[in-house]
Amino acid sequence: MNPLVSIICLCHNHSRFIREALNSVINQTYNNIEMIIVDDASTDNSAKIISEYIHKNQFLPIKQNIGNCAAFNMGLSLAKGEFVIDFATDDVLVKERVALQVEAFKKLDKSYGVVFTDAVYIDEHSEFLGYHYNRINNEVQSGDVYKEILERYFICPPTMMIRKQVLDDLGGYDEQLAYEDFDFWVRSARSYKYYYLDKALTYRRIVSNSHSVKFTNAGDDRMIRSTYLVCNKAFKLNRNEIENKALAKRVRYEMRQAFFTENFDLSRDFARLLKKINYLDWFHRIIELLSKINIRVSRLHSWYYRLKYGK
Repeated sequence: MNPLVSIICLCHNHSRFIREALNSVINQTYNNIEMIIVDDASTDNSAKIISEYIHKNQFLPIKQNIGNCAAFNMGLSLAKGEFVIDFATDDVLVKERVALQVEAFKKLDKSYGVVFTDAVYIDEHSEFLGYHYNRINNEVQSGDVYKEILERYFICPPTMMIRKQVLDDLGGYDEQLAYEDFDFWVRSARSYKYYYLDKALTYRRIVSNSHSVKFTNAGDDRMIRSTYLVCNKAFKLNRNEIENKALAKRVRYEMRQAFFTENFDLSRDFARLLKKINYLDWFHRIIELLSKINIRVSRLHSWYYRLKYGK
């Protein structure tokens, strides 16, 4: 018999898309799936629509919004599958996705904890926007991806199928964080290998007000604060100078983001972390100095134009 796959469907105000999403789970060619639907305090018509799907499926309605990490963990507590998919209900699964990822896992040993794939990006009207990976040069690393994960973003999160043992080992997602993927990648890739299946098996929807496309606003440090906490975890997990160098590349980028969004305290925190790993260069020392005196980017622009144009 095929192994059970638990698909944890996370909803928050997805009423426009949820039927298409849930139908894409129901219509999978794979025949051994449990669907766990978690509604994280939607204020639209989502819960009513979900009620049409609860026959033979588990439904967890949450009265107060608790965020993706905690909502997923609630669903995970009910999951009985050997493999798990974290599925946002504004995305869509290709009908062969589960079957192909399980088939890939069957060919891998248990040192592999995640199978991920390419994705097609679509807009709010399901119009094609592009692929996650460049289709001309689509070579993506498999195996030990820990260093690669520290250095750059390359995995499309909703494409992952995860061995449940991995999530059990980690205790699920870290509920203290504002988002889950970077932390999950760092902690899981330290102990498990990843396999890239070169097929586009998920339609990832880009919605203007969605969690995945929000950029941190000035003074709003939730996302960057979470990234800082994960970078500290990674520093403790690192085993050699090559990994420290990869982490430093990420930290320098995040330090700049903190500065340009005027999260000056966090910019200084990233500078302190760079000092710990001995990679604070002259350019980021200048950013650290500007952060200490809370120099706004708009003021820097003003000074630049005064010097250049004498205004």
